[in-house]
Amino acid sequence: MGHYNRLSQAIQGQLDRLKWDGREVDTGHWQGYETQGRPDLITDELINVSFDAPIPHSMHVLEDECRPNMPWAEMEFQERVAGHANNPHHSLEYWPYWSGGAQAAATHAGGENFQFTHTYSERFWPNYTGEDPVGKIRGIRYQWGDLDDVLDLLQGHPYTRQATFPIFFPEDTGAVHGGRIPCTLHYHFLLRDGRLHVWYPIRSCDAVRHFRDDIYMACRLGQWVLDRLQDKQAQDRTELVGDDPDFYWSEVEPGNLYFTAYSFHVHRGDKHKLVSSR
Repeated sequence: MGHYNRLSQAIQGQLDRLKWDGREVDTGHWQGYETQGRPDLITDELINVSFDAPIPHSMHVLEDECRPNMPWAEMEFQERVAGHANNPHHSLEYWPYWSGGAQAAATHAGGENFQFTHTYSERFWPNYTGEDPVGKIRGIRYQWGDLDDVLDLLQGHPYTRQATFPIFFPEDTGAVHGGRIPCTLHYHFLLRDGRLHVWYPIRSCDAVRHFRDDIYMACRLGQWVLDRLQDKQAQDRTELVGDDPDFYWSEVEPGNLYFTAYSFHVHRGDKHKLVSSR
């Protein structure tokens, strides 16, 4: 794992490694498109790419460090945390790589009112469709949780090791539906030494189309969770009852982002967009 003092250094370091050390891999398909006869879709890949770097305190510094696709990245993030599930997201038309009908057809959608196999707001808020709650969905033994449940857990037990927020669901296992499955596996939050750290494992990450945005939104989620915990405790005007009656979220700062990509890759057709610092 690489340790960096700034996110910008971490991001550029992985892009440099991929540009110079990536190995050719052809998976046979990409997001519904077959790669046969499409050399531009063949990838150069690194496996098990990981790093950690501090999460900036402010959104504006984070934007400078990550250089995501704005305004889409912040619009997409706000739609994820808004408290209800949309499919597709309203921010979609602002994504610079969205190609409309052709890309919708490749997602096994169909018709004007297409839907993706999943959206992140659906995974953040699985018990809601549109603006109307449909009741808690029941799993094998218990009801499904959502982002609010993670906040509640951290509020009551700040030092918990259980604050994992899954994005990859059992229905994704084996990609049995034949469509796309989430790249993000989960987010994990851990408070230690007055800092709230975020772990972000991802099974597959496109260096050009998603990498900077993924890092930005993972860090924004860490900032957002900490802001909500601080706001809730301030509004309640009560001390924590439970693990530590003298604990205050207002004294906690953003920690590190711990990022791992099982496959970090770039399409041959996009490789010219990798700007190396070497």
